[in-house]
Amino acid sequence: MSNLTKVFESPLILNLKINKQEIKIEFPNNALVAALVGNHSVNIIKLEKLINVNINLFGNQFHISGKIEKVNLAREVISNTYNKLSEKKIEEFNFDFSDFETELRMLSGKTNLNSAPREKIDSFIDYKFETWKKTIIPKSLGQKKYFEALNNYELVFGLGPAGTGKSYLAVAKGIDMLKKGIVEKIILTRPAVEAGERLGFLPGDMKEKIDPYLRPIYDALYEMMPSDRVEKKIQSGEIEIAPLAFMRGRTFNNAFVIVDEAQNTTSVQMKMVLTRIGQGSRMVINGDLSQVDLPKGQVSGLQESEKILRKIKEIKIISLEANDVIRHRIVAKIIKAYDHFNKV
Repeated sequence: MSNLTKVFESPLILNLKINKQEIKIEFPNNALVAALVGNHSVNIIKLEKLINVNINLFGNQFHISGKIEKVNLAREVISNTYNKLSEKKIEEFNFDFSDFETELRMLSGKTNLNSAPREKIDSFIDYKFETWKKTIIPKSLGQKKYFEALNNYELVFGLGPAGTGKSYLAVAKGIDMLKKGIVEKIILTRPAVEAGERLGFLPGDMKEKIDPYLRPIYDALYEMMPSDRVEKKIQSGEIEIAPLAFMRGRTFNNAFVIVDEAQNTTSVQMKMVLTRIGQGSRMVINGDLSQVDLPKGQVSGLQESEKILRKIKEIKIISLEANDVIRHRIVAKIIKAYDHFNKV
């Protein structure tokens, strides 16, 4: 790390004592401050409304005023976001307001900032997966727990709604382990269609039949690896993407296996894939139990296995919630509204 970079590791904090619920913080890097503020101060205006504070900018100095707990929260959000941005090269700056929202999620145990005291957590910077194109870190409390499980257990279940990062983070962990030589290959699989794998009714060859169902996995791979490297590793067999039906009769040694959309597996399919894990392998089973598309009356293999395996200490089951949704913040509200409707 260069001396220049060290200067940017932490902000210079001025007049940190409270004076009528106002504090001032100043940062040394003009380019970083400009990125945080945004065109016409759009990011600061949004942050003011989100946290309910007043923020004024004088040069590189932020003046934050309001209720003491909100002022301190705004200071931490701005300072922590600045620190993380300062670790990147200037050509890698790609800041938008969602980065402030991410930091706020990490500092708050609840999305409603006006309720119960917020839960202060340790810095997430120690939790990271290294891929060829980017470093992946958790962006919510639930994701932090999921990270810990992926690091410490050979079999992990990730349960939760769409947008919580289950598949994305599992792919990141697999790439991290492949890059470091801990595993020899990544196997990504899922049920190919909603209510059974009736691929014969679809047009095209086998690849053309299954690709639409595996598109989210491809998207994650290309976001974390150069496209030519993805293609080479698929051709060499270091990355294998296939429907669940192709897993029968195999044993996975020294592999990182991800089973996506597992809520649509049958009991037989789930038992089959769980018993494929071999020496030196890890397996991640992901799914959303609120989105089961199996025929009425058929039990989800994911739902059944969660009950059967919950007491095995070598297996970790992580439940992610609407608060862990990393997409647009309205998505979390939509999920909560549907959950409330279904409970009534």
